[in-house]
Amino acid sequence: MGELENRLLKHVDLLVERYPSLKSAKKDIIEAYLLLEECYENEGKLLVAGNGGSAADAEHIVGELMKGFKMPRKPEASFVEKLVAENQELGCVLAENLQGALPAIALDGHLALSTAYMNDCEPLLCFAQQVNGYGKTGDVFLGISTSGNSKNVLFAAITAHAKGMKVIGLTGAKDSKIRDISDVCIKAPQIETYMIQELHLPIYHCLCLMLEDKFFA
Repeated sequence: MGELENRLLKHVDLLVERYPSLKSAKKDIIEAYLLLEECYENEGKLLVAGNGGSAADAEHIVGELMKGFKMPRKPEASFVEKLVAENQELGCVLAENLQGALPAIALDGHLALSTAYMNDCEPLLCFAQQVNGYGKTGDVFLGISTSGNSKNVLFAAITAHAKGMKVIGLTGAKDSKIRDISDVCIKAPQIETYMIQELHLPIYHCLCLMLEDKFFA
């Protein structure tokens, strides 16, 4: 894994250079990346959930994975040929503008489903219900919680493991329930919610950069 290791270190070392306090999380960031890499190499997907600002982070992560982040991610030649074969005019537009994507779904944004489930069933299980519906063996669930104890995220994490998925936690510095049930837990070394969130963004940007470098360089 020589070349990959160099790419890993390039992005993580730059992260730690810019945010020295994240040196304590370096090992866990790399381990989380490796889980995500394995997931995508095996045609899996990422499910992401959080509350409040962490819900916004979930949407942000999906945006970086489902389209070009730093790279244009041009479609493969074989796919371009299929698009043009389907329709010369529209296929050319598609071939020029579509970008490679790493499948990812934020679980906070499905209002009709979430409100129906919360009204009919158990509100704290709305993320777990979506993990139950979307998740399969080999997928990854990323639970974002500054406290690490958000109940709806914990229920989703338990469901993910039962589905054969891996679980990554993204939390603050304190020990937490999600740390105990995650395969990898990245702990931002702060205890104030807004300060934790300020470090979550460069952490997940780093993971997205690493994934893009791996699959689209």
